[in-house]
Amino acid sequence: MKLLVVGSVALDTIESPAGRVEEALGGSAAFFATAASFFAPVRLVATVGDDLADAHVEKLRGRAIDLGGLHRAPGRTFRWAGRYSDDFSRRETLFTELGVFQHFRPTLPDDYRDAELVFLGNIDPELQGEVLGQVKKPVLVAADTMNFWIAGKPHELEKVLARIDILMINDEEARQLAREHNLVRAVARIRQLGPRTVIVKRGDSGAMMLGADGPFVVPAFPLHDVVDPTGAGDSFAGGFMGEIARSGETQGRILRRAALAGAALGSFCVEGFGMERLLGLHQAEIAARIKDLKDLMHVGA
Repeated sequence: MKLLVVGSVALDTIESPAGRVEEALGGSAAFFATAASFFAPVRLVATVGDDLADAHVEKLRGRAIDLGGLHRAPGRTFRWAGRYSDDFSRRETLFTELGVFQHFRPTLPDDYRDAELVFLGNIDPELQGEVLGQVKKPVLVAADTMNFWIAGKPHELEKVLARIDILMINDEEARQLAREHNLVRAVARIRQLGPRTVIVKRGDSGAMMLGADGPFVVPAFPLHDVVDPTGAGDSFAGGFMGEIARSGETQGRILRRAALAGAALGSFCVEGFGMERLLGLHQAEIAARIKDLKDLMHVGA
């Protein structure tokens, strides 16, 4: 199935207990597309400045990622810097420079408009709505959002929620959106707004998916070393949607298999700074980790 992602490509400066990296390739669309490309081709729509090094673009071009929707604009690429606490439980934003991303108005190339699967990265809900207006007949639409949009543009966000099939957010965002502390009740309220399935990302506690087929919980893979959690949620989303694109199915048990694929890609992401672990990943490693996740979930007689 034809898969489309619309989001950001950025340069991230990250400090964590494992060290520091400056201006690493990042952004929601970049993480998503890289993770999804292990399962199926993906079309990417984003904007970058004319200062983005060709070497960064080549990291994406060398994969099953169509960059026909990557627009270069005069100015600086979106930059973000963050610092993680010693136990990774807190993240402090040091600075955000939107650059050309501030004026991002996603316009899909004509040959992208027949996408069957769409992932709307964490961008202004008004822009998410504009993207949906350009896609002809999507079979399944998934989206991400964040606290900033939940608080700042609730009405615009609700319009988007009414048009999507799957919402992927973290537990804090789910509680804020639903105005409900109990996570199960929060998800039930969110589903009433439109998405038939809600996936709650819970960091090192795994992920919970609730939909028509009932709850499904994926554990976080136990890791010896965590380096950088940046992009783990987008990598989860990429693995999830990539597996759906690969299978050609959008309902039933495929969602559970997709959640396992997402959990595997998210776990690899945190093992390196930025996208370095994803970019060096091999298919055999992914298959082995998905098997290990299944084994973790298996309860013998």
